[in-house]
Amino acid sequence: MMEETVIPRLQAATLAVQDSMARFPVRRIYCVGRNYAEHAREMGGTGRELPFFFAKPADAVLNVAPGTEGVLPYPPATHNLHHEVELVVALGSGGRDLSVEQAAACVWGQAIGLDMTRRDLQAEAKKAGRPWETAKGFDHSAPLGPLHPVAETGLLRAGHIGLSVNGEARQSDDLSDMIWSVPEALAYLSTLFELKAGDLVFTGTPAGVGAVVAGDRLEARIEGLGTLRLRID
Repeated sequence: MMEETVIPRLQAATLAVQDSMARFPVRRIYCVGRNYAEHAREMGGTGRELPFFFAKPADAVLNVAPGTEGVLPYPPATHNLHHEVELVVALGSGGRDLSVEQAAACVWGQAIGLDMTRRDLQAEAKKAGRPWETAKGFDHSAPLGPLHPVAETGLLRAGHIGLSVNGEARQSDDLSDMIWSVPEALAYLSTLFELKAGDLVFTGTPAGVGAVVAGDRLEARIEGLGTLRLRID
């Protein structure tokens, strides 16, 4: 008698919703590269170039509850782990070839996120003309605070975004300084992929990215969304 094949049950990645027991199911994670002028310059870019995107796996999400300090294990295979604070939007609907107005209407919620990056692996990949997945898509590489529904906050278009490490300011800018606004970036992304409910989009980071080490404490802030606290373990 043949043994029954048991298929493992996988748990989908979810994101907490502010002041709610609800969980937002995560489908895909897209990230906009170089979307603040100063950061584009520090990374070698110039001007208002067309947006470009990379991805992280959905299970890279590390939920950080409000009022708590998340813990990120220092990832293997790197000696240069960098922080990048970002506004993250969660889509409640989607589509292809969206107008800017249609794209804005797709946003269900917003959160503070960190695009953690193994910068040394990214530099090696760039030099060799290889993909960035090992630099961007490692376990727990997307720490996120809870989602704030846009029905309560409105779609953020301006407001301070910043990050400090051990109390020292590293990144500081305004959301209005994005090269491509959130609706513009989403509309362009929809020409490349069919966007759907459950997609998260990291919208770019300001200048000032830098290395962190085990024991460092990070505080990321976006006006209107509170604070995300994280310790590197």
